[in-house]
Amino acid sequence: MKKIEFIIRAAVIGAVYASLTYLLKPISYGPIQVRVSEALTLLPLLDSSSVLGLFAGCMIANILGGLGPWDIYAGSLITLIAAYLTGKMPNEYLGAIWPIILNALGVSYYLSFLYNMPYWITVFYIAAGEAIAVIFLGIPLIRFIKRSVLIKYFKK
Repeated sequence: MKKIEFIIRAAVIGAVYASLTYLLKPISYGPIQVRVSEALTLLPLLDSSSVLGLFAGCMIANILGGLGPWDIYAGSLITLIAAYLTGKMPNEYLGAIWPIILNALGVSYYLSFLYNMPYWITVFYIAAGEAIAVIFLGIPLIRFIKRSVLIKYFKK
């Protein structure tokens, strides 16, 4: 039963991530983006199943995004690593570091040549978009969940 619950929680988180990303497609893809679904990258602080859920959701979103194999595989792997490392952090403030830094450095690597933009400018844009999503949306989301009845649905 615990495995089934784990898979269901991961699937729900993945579905929410992919849906949010695709519904907000105009601002979710490209070298200048605010991927609102990245607010969910702090969920590994509350629930270990979210690591796989975020990975799957990101992969689905990147398949639908149209940027090809670089985004599908590299972008999803970066999200997996960031989610895992975030889950190891003691709080949401330190947890926010990993998605911002890894996406800024890693996603910018392939977006800079896919869009023919200077790497460091792309790093700045991706870091800014990640910071907006993770700090201004993700941290309040985590704090809200911790103080609400929703916390009972999360299992570390």
